[in-house]
Amino acid sequence: MMATTLVPPRRPAPPVALAVESLAVAGRRLNRLRQAPGRLIGIIMNPLVSMIVLGYLFQGSLSVTGGSDYQTYMFAGVAAQVGLAGIGPTAVAVAADLRGGLVDRFRSLPIARPSVLLGHTLGDLAVGLIGLAVVTALGVLFGWRPERGPLAVFAGFALLAVFMYAMLWVGVLLGLFSRNMETINVVAGLVTVLLSFLSNAFQSVDRLPSWLRPIADWNPVSAVVTRTRELWGNPTATGGSFPGEHASLAVAISLSAVFVVTVLLSLRRFRTAAS
Repeated sequence: MMATTLVPPRRPAPPVALAVESLAVAGRRLNRLRQAPGRLIGIIMNPLVSMIVLGYLFQGSLSVTGGSDYQTYMFAGVAAQVGLAGIGPTAVAVAADLRGGLVDRFRSLPIARPSVLLGHTLGDLAVGLIGLAVVTALGVLFGWRPERGPLAVFAGFALLAVFMYAMLWVGVLLGLFSRNMETINVVAGLVTVLLSFLSNAFQSVDRLPSWLRPIADWNPVSAVVTRTRELWGNPTATGGSFPGEHASLAVAISLSAVFVVTVLLSLRRFRTAAS
């Protein structure tokens, strides 16, 4: 009679072990940046092109309600684009690990499965913060100035970091559901463009068609950009909508929804994809 060996179920990793394993995966992700710095360049170039094209080439065609400086107005939107630009690289990296068998090698190690995805997001968050620092330096060079104290300015950048991390989980989810690189690049580019321009990042929402305004009002980018402008003392144009007039509440609702949905779906999909 053949004996049956029972494999005990995998127990949840202690928080300390999960943190260490996640940081190890993040370190691997950062090490690859030295070999392929194009990922960082790509994250910087998208906002830089927006600053040059919209802030200089088309500055005569764009204006801010009240006659405020447009370059100062648009910088919060440019900074938010850094977070959006990280969606594609994260999705590609997750899909490549699944296709290349790296996840199978991780499964043979005594590590918690969530640490793989956490490591990806933490490593890419560090890359995104570097990109945000570079874009901020360029923004200062192009004329952007905050009008509030250091604590408020820091709070604005902290909010952008939270937004960036939420967008990285959007990239994780995209990479788990679509392992085709061409599809990922197309979808990530489309998401970046739609979230950027269906928002108040570069123009007031009240200049959009009436049927698009509710979408733009509740776009997480609009909430984050509005609250960041308020913290920095930069010009704002809320359009009088509820999300615009209550930016902090809109940020909490929209980012919480994005984060909870993408994390739960990503972890569930990863368990089935790696089983």
